[in-house]
Amino acid sequence: MTLTPELLRSVAAARLRDTHPELSAHVDSSTPQALRELAPRGDTVVVTVIGRFSLPDWVRETCRFALSVPVERRAPWLRSFTRTVHLSGRPDNLRDRFAFDHVAADGSAAWLGPAPDADTATLRRLLKTFRGGRELGAWSPVTVEIPGDAPRPPVHRDLYVATANVTVARTLVQVNHLLVESVLDGLIGPGDRLTLRAVPRLTGLTVPLAALRVDADSHRPHELQAYAALTEEA
Repeated sequence: MTLTPELLRSVAAARLRDTHPELSAHVDSSTPQALRELAPRGDTVVVTVIGRFSLPDWVRETCRFALSVPVERRAPWLRSFTRTVHLSGRPDNLRDRFAFDHVAADGSAAWLGPAPDADTATLRRLLKTFRGGRELGAWSPVTVEIPGDAPRPPVHRDLYVATANVTVARTLVQVNHLLVESVLDGLIGPGDRLTLRAVPRLTGLTVPLAALRVDADSHRPHELQAYAALTEEA
């Protein structure tokens, strides 16, 4: 698969169409800038508090959290484009004040929501945005297994993450969207294994893809960029 500008726009348009079918008539001929402007801002949000960051652990716990989201809370979150706010803080210091919906087994991160904006406002006012201004850098491939009882035979997929000129904070945002939407779409489930692979850019990938995360290029906001990709079953 060649990740041409046309393909990236097609993926972005399909996500907008699937999430808000009422906009279908306005989507197909839109430019990248227009696609972003068309996207409605929902009032449902998840707040993540990050105390320590390790990409493999965070990937595993993000999937665990998404799997735990009750069915009735999934649709509003999807219509808000799985909006997630990442904050810096120590979850253990906050558990007496906030009823987190999921806390990582090692206490490194915690999740609250999906919930209306008003329900998370106190937590969002209390903590600062997770900065993560450095680039993530390359790493050797590492495989994580998603805990839980598998309702279907487990599958093994590769998760490719673009690293060139992408900060840790930007990676969190983009990979989070790919992971939680893949969980909610049934592409990732308990027992599945994900092999995390770093590449400078995704443009050279030739493997079949099950999901692709496309968003505005942080350095060229009028263009789209592929930030992460989930392959078909390995």
